[in-house]
Amino acid sequence: MPDLYSVPGLISALNEGNRRALARIISHIEDGSELAQPLMAVLYPMAGNAHLIGITGAPGTGKSTLVNVIAQEYRKRELTVAIVAVDPTSPFSGGALLGDRVRMRDLAGDPGIFIRSMATRGSLGGLAQATADVVMALDAAGFQRVIIETVGVGQSEVEIASTAHTTVVVEAPGLGDEVQAIKAGILEIADIFAVNKADREGADRTVMALKMMLGLGIPSRQILHHGRMLPVELPEISDEREAWMPPILKTIATQDQGVRELVDTIESHREYLISSGTRQVRDHFRAATELRMIMRDTLLNEALSRTTPDHLAEMVTAVAERKLDPYTAARQLIMI
Repeated sequence: MPDLYSVPGLISALNEGNRRALARIISHIEDGSELAQPLMAVLYPMAGNAHLIGITGAPGTGKSTLVNVIAQEYRKRELTVAIVAVDPTSPFSGGALLGDRVRMRDLAGDPGIFIRSMATRGSLGGLAQATADVVMALDAAGFQRVIIETVGVGQSEVEIASTAHTTVVVEAPGLGDEVQAIKAGILEIADIFAVNKADREGADRTVMALKMMLGLGIPSRQILHHGRMLPVELPEISDEREAWMPPILKTIATQDQGVRELVDTIESHREYLISSGTRQVRDHFRAATELRMIMRDTLLNEALSRTTPDHLAEMVTAVAERKLDPYTAARQLIMI
């Protein structure tokens, strides 16, 4: 019986394919337990081989059903698949339904598939705070494809672009006017567009609207298109003339139509990333983004550890009553 209560025991069991060990490692990472950082230090050199696929889009586009059939298609190709499904957290109770797993019950029992649901726990951007670390653990566990399904809150879901190698933006007809489908934030992160529920009226209009915006030269998947990162130089792409133009595919996930073509396109994008050198650039960007987030959280925790709850409450009151601006208050708290 493997020791699942220590770092060496968990890593040894993980290398043997023990699913309980993998689930326990992910729980340590999510909860930020005392074993989380030692585990990640060991796992990190083991990762870096999986292709990370982000599935994002507005609620009601059929993301979970599409993820289900994409995973099935990969299994037909004898590739192992891990799925991270992120669900929203209630702002009132703090709980989450974690209902995406219910829609993926067809995958239950397949030893080549691992599904993990995560709650956002208040994080914005469509992902949970620990998502990148959980994805790294699944990568280290040997899964060849890791699919990350975002919350489905709409236009704020651009954080997936700094986590995934290939981002699939899922649209669907009948969810509003076509302009809603082509807001800049969502448009720019797409490597591939999937117009799901293509048997519905208006699918062709949605496709045409996307083609129109791409034809206007809206840049897609700008690596540094959002947020801030560390001031570091990224590797150069070998040949910019080979720029990837996001294809638009129609799918009907409930009928398994267009899914094989979608997976073929994801694999083509994977090959493009490697041959053009873009994969290396995105890996550097992801590392810089992760490092910045970890530094931010670490400095915040250190600053809070140096003050008292009463002093922090006084500063909050001073800011709320407009006696002190938040920037000055933050500087004072950091310099304690």
